[in-house]
Amino acid sequence: MNDDPLIRCHDLTKVYRKGRIEVTPLANLTLEVPRGEFLGLMGPSGSGKTTLLNLISGIDRPTSGTLWVGDHEISNMSRGQLTKWRSTECGYIFQLYHLVPILSAYENVELPLLLQKRLSRKARRIKVEAALELVGLADRSDHRPSELSGGQEQRVAIARALVADPALLVADEPTGDLDRESANQILKLLSELAGVHQKTIVMVTHDARAAEAADRTLHLEKGQLVESGGGGVA
Repeated sequence: MNDDPLIRCHDLTKVYRKGRIEVTPLANLTLEVPRGEFLGLMGPSGSGKTTLLNLISGIDRPTSGTLWVGDHEISNMSRGQLTKWRSTECGYIFQLYHLVPILSAYENVELPLLLQKRLSRKARRIKVEAALELVGLADRSDHRPSELSGGQEQRVAIARALVADPALLVADEPTGDLDRESANQILKLLSELAGVHQKTIVMVTHDARAAEAADRTLHLEKGQLVESGGGGVA
């Protein structure tokens, strides 16, 4: 990890309107995340953590404020520009994996690369095999999700998030559907991706033990950040 911030949020506000009612899950939030940091986000339901994750990953756009990821001011991008940006610059890891059941692990990991029309089949194969090797599943590339354990499915999902070599990974409850042993393996993998491979990771979790794997943990309360400690997985 270094002091150069990959993520810079300044006065970030998000307002949702439901008829005449306004809901503001984030208000004037300012945050910097250094390159190579593994950041944990915790907080009660409705505290704004998923909203923040969606803004950082370009799934949603802020109502006001600025948001930079690297050299890109994503708060100023159109939805089309954000879609293109996400395909190469941000990988998303979900709680429930979202793998296509009829596709093999290899084919699931390859999916994001199919959006990059200039990549040859050979170039895609090199990237997919490298991603599966990195998560320890090179020998399971032809297995379908039903033939994998929950922990292995999540590793495939992480490989899919990694395959385009983005600088940023965002994870929404990545261990929430796993047993403790599998969860610890996934957390160790995420820690290695940040520490060894210099990926910047922002993880939302309700699990205090999972948050201990992060370099730093922030708690959200009514859209405001409160910093707490950090740690590691033994």
